[in-house]
Amino acid sequence: MNFKLKIAAAAILAGCFVASYGQTSEPPPPAKKHVAAKKAKTPAPPTIADEIQALRKELENQASQIEALKAGFADKDAQLAKARQAAIEAQAEADKANAAATAGQRAISDNAAAVVTLQSTVADLKGNQASLAATVSDETSKLKKEIASPSTLHYKGIGITPAGFVAGETAWRSKATGGDISTAFSAIPYEGSDLYKLSEFIASGRQTRISMLAEGKTNWGTLRGYYEADFLGVGVTANNNQSNSYVLRQRVLYAEAKTNTGLTFAGGQMWSLAVEGKKGISSAPADINTALTIDPNYLPGFIWARQYGFRVVKSFDKAAFAISVENPQLLYTATLAGNEPYAVLGSAGASAGLYNAAISASSTTTYIQNYTNQAIAGGSVPVPVYKTVVANTNLANISFNQAPDIFVKAAFDPGFGHYEIFGIAGFAHETVYPGVTNNSTLYGGQKDVTTGLIPAVASSVAGSYSDSILVGGLGASLRVPVTKKVSFGAKGLFGPGIGRYGDSNLPDVTADANGELAPIHNFSGLLTVETTPTPRLLIFLNYGGDYAGRSDFATPSATTLSIASKPVFCPTGKTGSACTNAPTAAQLTAGGTWGAQYTSAAAAVGYGSRLLSNATCTSTATPGYSGSGYLPGGSCGAQTRDVQEATGGYWYDIYKGDRGRLRQGIQYGYAVREGWSGAAGIGAKGIDNMFWTTFRYYLP
Repeated sequence: MNFKLKIAAAAILAGCFVASYGQTSEPPPPAKKHVAAKKAKTPAPPTIADEIQALRKELENQASQIEALKAGFADKDAQLAKARQAAIEAQAEADKANAAATAGQRAISDNAAAVVTLQSTVADLKGNQASLAATVSDETSKLKKEIASPSTLHYKGIGITPAGFVAGETAWRSKATGGDISTAFSAIPYEGSDLYKLSEFIASGRQTRISMLAEGKTNWGTLRGYYEADFLGVGVTANNNQSNSYVLRQRVLYAEAKTNTGLTFAGGQMWSLAVEGKKGISSAPADINTALTIDPNYLPGFIWARQYGFRVVKSFDKAAFAISVENPQLLYTATLAGNEPYAVLGSAGASAGLYNAAISASSTTTYIQNYTNQAIAGGSVPVPVYKTVVANTNLANISFNQAPDIFVKAAFDPGFGHYEIFGIAGFAHETVYPGVTNNSTLYGGQKDVTTGLIPAVASSVAGSYSDSILVGGLGASLRVPVTKKVSFGAKGLFGPGIGRYGDSNLPDVTADANGELAPIHNFSGLLTVETTPTPRLLIFLNYGGDYAGRSDFATPSATTLSIASKPVFCPTGKTGSACTNAPTAAQLTAGGTWGAQYTSAAAAVGYGSRLLSNATCTSTATPGYSGSGYLPGGSCGAQTRDVQEATGGYWYDIYKGDRGRLRQGIQYGYAVREGWSGAAGIGAKGIDNMFWTTFRYYLP
């Protein structure tokens, strides 16, 4: 560095010498002359020594400047190094700041999201707090309500819910049926009968109902027990004379286990699986779609029974399937005129076996059994021998059942309406005694006289045999909403031997000419429209009917017993044409037997026979009074073909709230009963107009 400075100083010095030489070798330019100005005195030029001295000073100054410049360069280097270090540090700080800024931006974003989340959480907390406050308030109110007026009572881990209603009701019928507020549709009187001339009015509280549900929860499902009863039972001493006391009867009694997987087991006295439900397949009475009539016997076409059953139900989201076994019973009605066979298929019941053995009616018939010869002076005269037969109508005919009725059912709830299809299978059996007839063995051991074309048959049980048949049918129902306030329903059941599942209780089976069981083809159908124009008002309209088909087995070989206007005398060992109404003295002396005779004729056999006489259905006899009591007037024995009813009414809730329900209703019914036509095409028909009113209070 010093060497370079020396070279620079030498160069500067040389430059100075060159400049000085140039100044001394060139003359100065001539001065301008001014006329008015005085010529100034020219200073003496500097000497070489002065110049050298000045140059030396200048060099010294330059050296000082160089030293200062060197110091400045050193400072600059130091500052530059310091600046570079500062720049590095600044860059590091910048990078750090940038990273911090990025992190800060991220933190700001995260904080913004956290703030949003926090705000949402706060809002949720506020909502939850409000909801919790409302829930606490509701639960507190509910708890207070449960304490003050509990809807369910709790006992050892189960809930007990009482229910029911108190009813005050009336019924009026234009034609008397001899019933209470419940209509016996198959007993509507025919035109011409005594009852057809009279109306009837009934006021009753017997439909009052009590019920209780016991329910307990387990980790796998729910256990239930249900009890329901009313006062429509009849005791031996029940009457309307003064106390109007009627017995409490079982209505529904069953136990149930329902699993969390949708499998249900239920058993006891319950609504039959044939009855339409509201959704799925349920055992609860509240889930049964009963007709909304005030009449506790509903109406023709309503398919139902309440009886023992055990069922298994599998429920899905929109479908349910069930199978059940239920208590059987056979309704038997048959015309067996003449020399009919004898069969056993049921009885009135044995009281010791807890069946009702009482009778509801008794009729006495006396006719001439035969004639005997009674010796008198100068000969003998025929003396009639009378037979008295007492026929009892049992209060409850109990059939001897072979097996339970079997049901299968499927129900569907696709989101628009409710649909069901089901099947019934039943079994009937009897013992037939073809060698025994009502006309062969008579009271006291005496026998009919063997006369006429058909000889009497000797009493015998030889050749008796068992007879059994299968009965059953198919049914379906639907219930669909037409509008938000109107619904439509339809149901039907058809098949042989299922009359008892129709509301009119028409017969299931009859007998053929051999005494064997013959099924009656039955049909029941019902159409329903229900509407709720206001929340308090419900209006219903129904039309339905039950039908029992004709099962006619009459043949020309059937016989009827005919008592001749005069006794018939048959000489000893003689029959047929040898018998006479006017025997000679010689014949009487020779000996013989007096008696009645059989004549061949077609007779009514089965159900709805074309040969059954319905002559009294078109005539009106005059009733009267004798020492033995009132004598009936006209009567008609035509067997029921069908019963139909069109009925409608309303239910109005005067009050419905947490204190229960106060309800009022009126129903009108127009019912028609028609009988099968018999001999000469004579049929029968009866029409009844009926009104019901009800005033009820339901437990909350």
